[in-house]
Amino acid sequence: MKDSLRQQFERLALRLNELDATLAEGTLASDMKRYRELTREHAEVSGLVERFRRFEQRERDLAAAQEMLLDPEMAEMAQEEIASAQADTACLHFELQTALLPRDPDDARNAFIEIRAGTGGDESALFAGDLARMYLRHCERRGWRTELMSESTSDLGGYKEVVFRVEGDDVYARLKFESGGHRVQRVPTTETQGRVHSSACTVAVLPEADEADEVTLNPAELRIDTFRASGAGGQHVNKTDSAIRITHLPTGIVAECQDDRSQHRNKAKAMAVLTARLRDKNRNERAAKEAATRKGLIGTGDRSDRIRTYNFPQGRFTDHRINLTLYKLDAIMNGDLDDVAAGLQAAQAAEQLALLEGRA
Repeated sequence: MKDSLRQQFERLALRLNELDATLAEGTLASDMKRYRELTREHAEVSGLVERFRRFEQRERDLAAAQEMLLDPEMAEMAQEEIASAQADTACLHFELQTALLPRDPDDARNAFIEIRAGTGGDESALFAGDLARMYLRHCERRGWRTELMSESTSDLGGYKEVVFRVEGDDVYARLKFESGGHRVQRVPTTETQGRVHSSACTVAVLPEADEADEVTLNPAELRIDTFRASGAGGQHVNKTDSAIRITHLPTGIVAECQDDRSQHRNKAKAMAVLTARLRDKNRNERAAKEAATRKGLIGTGDRSDRIRTYNFPQGRFTDHRINLTLYKLDAIMNGDLDDVAAGLQAAQAAEQLALLEGRA
């Protein structure tokens, strides 16, 4: 390990001591926001310092085993310990390196997931419904809270479009790689001859803006329409013009909400979605100006524009960005996305490390 990297972890150890002292004082009870920030930082820093100490211990174990090689009676045991210690130090070194990579400032934010049917007609809408259930079940497994923001259902079930909000720890960090074109290959329920069809949906994951970090909206640039909610929602929701559609006139971006009986609450929800979409637009424009490649572009919804393929006849799931293929499609459609998320996060970390090493 480079000396500069060791020095960073020693500084983190000093920071951990500072955090221990501050949290032990008990003077933060009146400032819960500050207390939550410090406890989160403490959890992150303590985990890194503990891992670094483990790395140092395995380095010492390796050195001791290499000394044992000089004793013929201990040579075989020493070789086993050397192999084990080398594997551990290599793994820990990679983990420590990636832990210090710059984090996306949006990683800790809540997020909006938008799913839209693309090529494939009714089958695409049915697949959009399957994707929505997959994400909702994944959120349930993670202990995240979800809230339906808007939906447009299709005649045969599924969604033409659905938007929901996800709240929890590091939501955007784990879900941001889901943005893109998702292709399904299966025999549709409407197919009478048993032929496999392909259809597609698009998924967009947008980080939710903090109140202090929201895009400033000029009321003069907004058109707010009220209309009667459609679809299932109880008797009351269909009798009043409680649904809200907000259009940002300069960009043409639209957000709507019809889930709540209260027009006021629907307006607040639609405004939150609009703000997230505008913020994401600004974020993408900045990234383009900096010539940075943004992973997981939303795409057009065409069959060929895809990041994922879900092949039901073969039970196969493929993420084309990292050439990851898993034969456990049923588990994935039931929300088991942990292996997928881990693979994508590891690939991103490897890319960042390669860039840093190239600049060194």
